[in-house]
Amino acid sequence: MSSTALQPARGTHDLIGEEHRRHRRVVEAARDIAARYGFEEWATPVFEDTRVFSRSLGETSDVVTKEMYSFTDRGGESVTLRPENTAGVCRALVSNGLTQSNLPRKVFYAGPMFRYERPQKGRYRQFHQIGIEVLGAAEPLADAEVIACGWHIQQELEIAEGTVLEVNTLGDRPSREAYRAALVDYFTRHQDRLSEDSRLRLGKNPLRILDSKDPGDQTLMDGAPTIHDHLTAEAAAFYAALRRHLDTFRVPFRENPRIVRGLDYYNHTAFEFVTDRLGAQGTVMGGGRYDGLVEQMGGPPTPSVGWAAGVERLSLLLEAAGLTPSAPRPAVVVPVGDAAEPQAIAILQRLREAGLVAEMAYRGNLRRRMERANRIGAAAAVILGEDELARGMAIVRNLDDGTQAEVRLDAVIEALAETDVEGALEAAMADELEEGFEAMLGEEEEPDDR
Repeated sequence: MSSTALQPARGTHDLIGEEHRRHRRVVEAARDIAARYGFEEWATPVFEDTRVFSRSLGETSDVVTKEMYSFTDRGGESVTLRPENTAGVCRALVSNGLTQSNLPRKVFYAGPMFRYERPQKGRYRQFHQIGIEVLGAAEPLADAEVIACGWHIQQELEIAEGTVLEVNTLGDRPSREAYRAALVDYFTRHQDRLSEDSRLRLGKNPLRILDSKDPGDQTLMDGAPTIHDHLTAEAAAFYAALRRHLDTFRVPFRENPRIVRGLDYYNHTAFEFVTDRLGAQGTVMGGGRYDGLVEQMGGPPTPSVGWAAGVERLSLLLEAAGLTPSAPRPAVVVPVGDAAEPQAIAILQRLREAGLVAEMAYRGNLRRRMERANRIGAAAAVILGEDELARGMAIVRNLDDGTQAEVRLDAVIEALAETDVEGALEAAMADELEEGFEAMLGEEEEPDDR
């Protein structure tokens, strides 16, 4: 390969073959399950006014200060490639005038996100997320349904047994204020043992210390107070209702008092689905309640809850479980001789219109076309010689066992249904195609009828 051959930009990768099939499987399963729960898909711009994210993620957060792809466009405006999509969905609710009618809104999204961080397995600078948001619902039942939908998606993907749901409460504002004071008191007494980052957080946002990955900070966590000792009666009742609803939805969970969110618009529910099947334990899906975010976008107070999941990490779970979807196995149409090609094209298109995956090589003799059929993993070949076509027949060959039979053109679908052709219809459905074949045969046979 030439030394000047271009490569993907650092932290990006191409989705090809098995990896793309896993990626597509994750998104399609999520889209299907979310639709069953009443979620409507939205697509927001891949870049936004930088303020959409600086407001929602916090001016001092690592994402805003270190990871966002922000730039000034030719019009002099600061725009940012989206690092996450919850803020964009909330902005869309406000800017499209949807905050006063038909609430709650249940939104599903899927697409690429961008963060400038150190690339590693399953984590890229351009990555993909799926997510759901319920905008305008204050009840704990909404939190439980959002979680249940995420669990259902994992069940549909057959990876649920490899993840564990951890839940916590962030309480209401009075709960968090009391908890913040308790954290400041505790960590101040151990300030000399905190990392430099955590000492800075102590004065600005002590809850974020609980997110620290510094080994020294983590040794202090066991003795740190938890929010459960500081919940108001209302916050405790909300958390109890959430757990009851999760039991009713039959979603298993365990409590983890260390799950926190550092920004003030988060409240009550916080949760993560974690796994240890990708090496060190990591989060594959996480979310919570964010009752103040829509208001930060310029809208009215709008209680909301949702989650986001990394498609790449879910895809890796599929790979680890040996659940990569197989490539489609087509039928190939093989004309023998130039004279057979026009009718072969017509038959090829009839098969596709009937719902089958069907291909035909652009050139080559019988041997070369059959070699290509084997290379692409075709399940069957429909061989069309001039003699066969003159009699309204075709040879259907099963490429797995080598057996073949001569069948009428209007019975090709039935013959293919016995192979592994992707999308092959049940034999009973072949009637829908027979009229098309018969019309085509009638056109060819008309001179003999005269």
